[in-house]
Amino acid sequence: MSDPAVEGSKGLDAPRYDVASLPYRLAVLCYLWDEQGRLLLLHRAKAPNAGMHSPIGGKIEIARGETPHECAVREIEEESGVRLHSNEVRLCGMVAERGYEGKHHWLIFLYEATRPIAHAEVPRMTFDEGALEWIDEHSVATIGIPWTDQEILWPAIRSHRGGFFAVDIDCSVQPPRHRIVESWGPAGR
Repeated sequence: MSDPAVEGSKGLDAPRYDVASLPYRLAVLCYLWDEQGRLLLLHRAKAPNAGMHSPIGGKIEIARGETPHECAVREIEEESGVRLHSNEVRLCGMVAERGYEGKHHWLIFLYEATRPIAHAEVPRMTFDEGALEWIDEHSVATIGIPWTDQEILWPAIRSHRGGFFAVDIDCSVQPPRHRIVESWGPAGR
């Protein structure tokens, strides 16, 4: 049941509302693999997670109505220079983080390239956000990735490659608690 006091000034039914005041932030993370099974990761130079490695990704441009799929294709090109067609990325996971850093909630759509990425397709390996690096999938967990990636996302990405998973993470408690709410592997697995 909704709270009329909240709906009166900030609810979605109000005549006008500010998208920035919604409790969720929306983003994508993108997993690109080469033919040797290495993953393209960004060694971040900026917050969040400066000094750590993370997949390519970014915020969905809500104000212009960008879809998660469009955002994945855009972010891959902006950060790596790799141009993928819409059918060369697929949704492979979804993450709902509650109470991240006590500031807001995140809904993160995870995408993977549907074909191997050749190193020659990546025209530059450094830019203002950091340096791109090809990391062997067996080394990803040891190179310095955020805690939720280390403990939750990376194991799920590895075990669901070609499939799909959805995970809820409660960051309002320490350590964060999580549960996989949907999980299926690729056809034939």
